[in-house]
Amino acid sequence: MSALTALIPCIISGGSGSRLWPVSRQNMPKPFMRMRDGQSLLQKTFIRAGHLPDVSCVLTVTNRELLFRTLDDYRSVNSEHLSLDLLLEPFGRNTAAAIAVAALHVQAHLGEASHLLVMPADHLILDEDAFVRAVSQARALADEGYLVTFGIRPDKAETGFGYIEQGAALTQGFRVARFVEKPDLTTAQAYVDGGKHLWNAGMFCFRADTLLQELTLHAPDVLAAAKASLENGVTLDNPRCRQRELGADSFALAPDVSIDVALMEKSERVAVVPCDIGWSDIGSWDALRQLTPSDESGNQINGEAVLHDVHNCYIDSPKRVLGAVGISNLIIVDTPDAILVADASRTQDVRHIVQELKRQNHPAFSLHRTVTRPWGMYTVLEESSRYKIKRIVVKPGESLSLQMHHHRSEHWIVVSGAAMITNGDQEILLRSNESTYIPSGHRHRLSNPGIIDLVMIEVQSGEYLGEDDIVRFDDIYGRAPAQVKP
Repeated sequence: MSALTALIPCIISGGSGSRLWPVSRQNMPKPFMRMRDGQSLLQKTFIRAGHLPDVSCVLTVTNRELLFRTLDDYRSVNSEHLSLDLLLEPFGRNTAAAIAVAALHVQAHLGEASHLLVMPADHLILDEDAFVRAVSQARALADEGYLVTFGIRPDKAETGFGYIEQGAALTQGFRVARFVEKPDLTTAQAYVDGGKHLWNAGMFCFRADTLLQELTLHAPDVLAAAKASLENGVTLDNPRCRQRELGADSFALAPDVSIDVALMEKSERVAVVPCDIGWSDIGSWDALRQLTPSDESGNQINGEAVLHDVHNCYIDSPKRVLGAVGISNLIIVDTPDAILVADASRTQDVRHIVQELKRQNHPAFSLHRTVTRPWGMYTVLEESSRYKIKRIVVKPGESLSLQMHHHRSEHWIVVSGAAMITNGDQEILLRSNESTYIPSGHRHRLSNPGIIDLVMIEVQSGEYLGEDDIVRFDDIYGRAPAQVKP
């Protein structure tokens, strides 16, 4: 392996995290979940990438709607001042398309001999030294022309993971004999006892040119759609990083298939590096509770709880006091707008709740009451069919888009800070306890010219109060369509 070969970590971020509802939602998926130390899984993945040798740029493939939250998470932990490249999907198309687009981007901008290290954004790795060693082994195999996957040595029979069967030994690992779908419990136990099978961690390492050659052979439809979506995309104007939004019509033609099915199960050039890296995919509340210390009754508590005769329960209630009496083996997760109560042995079935919420088009499927935006955040305090009350926080120096609503008027009251407001042809400065009224159909904009957060209350009134009743004319974050450039 040449010391000059660049290593490009590629963080694949997105998904809905349906098994970790109600904390994880469609617009706040699992990568943004905060661990007990306050860092999100995405931040931990970014930090892990930055600690690897030969890394100066981190590439991220994520949904367009998650761009600004992603940048916010990166900004606070990018102590190495790594450069950021972002490829923005208009919608999810599984990992094959995402990785193909990443390889084409690396080939065009960072060198086709670069090592591409694919890292899911929502996994936890506790032994980073072992991870660095495993990546070094994978890079050596990548230089030999292999597509390399990482296999976790299993410590129990697990039916929720795919498995990799080891074949002939190589210098740094093994050839892959075959990939195995999630087995039943008896088969999984046989795999653990036999010692030849590893959990499929969903992480990969390969040279960009090797991957593209293999996609040409085994998944040309994936590669063609990836090329077209890049060519028909737009470069977003952001001086902080290089961003490319993929063309939606072209990306829609990409098969919705994983990289394992599209390529890894078909290629003759696949190798696996077995490793013990303290890995968890945190794929359920049960997996998360295994990372949390227990009290003398086997309970794991996050927040304030008053318990009587409670055993082996996981209780997550950070915002309010939770009382429980005479229960055992339950998962209880409390958020401001939804509560989950589940048998601890059936946490994989939480996805059925999410599927039903999605079928009902219920807002709890996609949004929390507090929603982040590039300029700050808002919290829905109360709402009905004809009115909605929000608490809005705008960060210093930030600004909402110049916009208009067809179906609602708004009344703004400043709680603290200063607000520069465009209201039709007027521009006014408001301070604490001052207010203004925005009629429907008026162009308006809210900015924070100060050095502290602007906090205000917004009262909406009208026949329709949906977030999609926004016509943007100008936006400093590039969300107005006319501002993107080819």
